[in-house]
Amino acid sequence: MKYELNFWVLGGDQRQAHLARLLAEDGHQVHTFAMAPTARLTPEPGLEGLGRADVVVLPLPAAGPDGQLYAPSSPVPVPLDAVLDALSPGQLVCGGRVDAAAAARARDRGLEIVDYFAREELAVANCVPTAEGCVQLAMEHLPITVHGARVLVVGYGRVGTVTAQRFHALGAKVTVAARRCEQLAWAGAAGLGTEHIGQLAGWLCSYDLVVNTVPAPVLGEAELADLRPGCLVIDLASSPGGESIPIG
Repeated sequence: MKYELNFWVLGGDQRQAHLARLLAEDGHQVHTFAMAPTARLTPEPGLEGLGRADVVVLPLPAAGPDGQLYAPSSPVPVPLDAVLDALSPGQLVCGGRVDAAAAARARDRGLEIVDYFAREELAVANCVPTAEGCVQLAMEHLPITVHGARVLVVGYGRVGTVTAQRFHALGAKVTVAARRCEQLAWAGAAGLGTEHIGQLAGWLCSYDLVVNTVPAPVLGEAELADLRPGCLVIDLASSPGGESIPIG
């Protein structure tokens, strides 16, 4: 049985760099490309050798809306097509939030990208640092303590649920806005206040913090105009986010 594998880790942010370090510490041969420098690993100058990898790990998300590999630390853009052209059919290729266009471009080359973010356990675990980061931002930017603050969490999916729990545990007065009755019922059962997303206009003036987790424009001009001066708005949603106009 082969225990040492040849990994290529491409693009991404510090999560990819941390993954590369862990794989190297486990004794695997690790190559990095188009990502932040990683201790004890020498980045590859190009994609030669990518087609011989046992496992190729693309970032989360695998590609940006411009069709480039998501690689914010790369000094030059890396077309996703260039990466796909360097791969060989049958290789294990993993990526996060692989959109339909990227998947189709891979299939055209006889490739399949396994979307690791489609795994429920990973998606749930990813909510924890997201929620903790939101709490940190709130503590840094609110002029009051989180304890006792009036917090509205828009959306009660994975991220919204964990975020609401974290603020509630810190003593905030948390209300959840959602569309589905079962989500509102679960929020109420957890001891949280509830509002329907479609009925927010005219009822937002009392909140100190609004956290959006819905990846759609749900906070329109009417809703944003209701916010009290100094209300902090944090958008945790994936692109395109949940605000229809910029927050000043």
